[in-house]
Amino acid sequence: MTDNAWIAAALQSARPRALSALLRYFRNLDLAEEAFQEACLRAVRTWPLKGPPRDPTAWLIFVGRNSGVDSLRKRSRNVPLPPEEQLSDTEDTETSLAERLDGAHYRDDILRLLFTCCHPDLPANAQIALALRIVAGVPLKQLARAFLVSEAAMEQRLTRAKRVIADGNVAFDPPDRQTRLERLGNVAVMLYLLFNEGYSRGHSDPGAAQMCDEAIRLCRLLLRLFPSEPEIMGLCALMLLQHARNRARIDNSGQLVLLEDQDRELWDAGMIAEGRALVEKALRHREPGIYQVQAAISAQHARASSAAETDWWSIDRLYQTLETLQPSPVVTLNRAVAVGKTRGPAAALTLIEPLSDRLYTYFYFHGVRGGLLTQLGRIDEAREAFCRAMALAGTPAEAAHIRSHIDRLGKPTPPSPLLALK
Repeated sequence: MTDNAWIAAALQSARPRALSALLRYFRNLDLAEEAFQEACLRAVRTWPLKGPPRDPTAWLIFVGRNSGVDSLRKRSRNVPLPPEEQLSDTEDTETSLAERLDGAHYRDDILRLLFTCCHPDLPANAQIALALRIVAGVPLKQLARAFLVSEAAMEQRLTRAKRVIADGNVAFDPPDRQTRLERLGNVAVMLYLLFNEGYSRGHSDPGAAQMCDEAIRLCRLLLRLFPSEPEIMGLCALMLLQHARNRARIDNSGQLVLLEDQDRELWDAGMIAEGRALVEKALRHREPGIYQVQAAISAQHARASSAAETDWWSIDRLYQTLETLQPSPVVTLNRAVAVGKTRGPAAALTLIEPLSDRLYTYFYFHGVRGGLLTQLGRIDEAREAFCRAMALAGTPAEAAHIRSHIDRLGKPTPPSPLLALK
């Protein structure tokens, strides 16, 4: 990384733990965010001169805590602060992980924050948006685009959610087992989205892999809390199997590498083994769920020693199961790739054409469609689809990947003289 890009990566990586710890300390979301931002500003000023601290997260928590206390003192016009036990949760003993998870002193700041965000007093869309904004640091503009609302509407949604928390309707205390069980599904969704946020940025952001690592760490903690939940096994397996391919997704020039073209020697064998074991364990429960099926699809890819040996028929059947469990145009689009491998591009194109209205603003729809049209020799239509995909690309790497497809198509066919006269 050049210049001060390493600072941005370090701050992004430290954000979940630092902000969650500050929230536990101050029990006020706005104050915790302000304290974290102040700590980040000081880091930007001092780290280039003195170098990074040995533990950036601890440094940010320490500086943020001091900044927040100063802010409280200023707001109270130098009135003495309340006793420490009222201001914060100071019980943070160095007990073992298992004791912290299973006993009365359950403690993991980020996981606890996710359970807090899943409080039933908050609407479902606000829960997810708040978690992505606070834990993952997803920019407001990107959140608004993901939820198909304006930035102003998203900002209002987040403000209302924070107000519910600030008014005291949402407790910051560690949830008991029953409460955790009631909110488990929503927490799983948030971890899935947190992982996807890092995974989707992995080809353009050097620090994004750490976000995936953090999502996997939290999912393992969740699995320790609920060791017999097959969907949590499936979620953890899915993350591991996807993240195992991280090193192979980008070539030396920074270009995207499709799954079928990846060097499988670069895949993390340890993650794959752990993920496949979890998939098999989950499926033995015979309680199929969306994460288990997605993990089983990833396991099929991981099982093949080369792209040519991939069992596309099994993958097609798994996608059909997923369409039953979670009907979605995106699921059908993914299934079309398998259909293209087993029954040809014409069958796959027939499958996705009805999705054009719902997926018109979806980058991958136009990319897949362009690839299928290319295979069918419909070059001008393929070029049009790829151009639309490039306009929707979210990163330079995605745009460059689509550009390479367009370049391979050659020059556009010149219009016929009759068309030119119209």
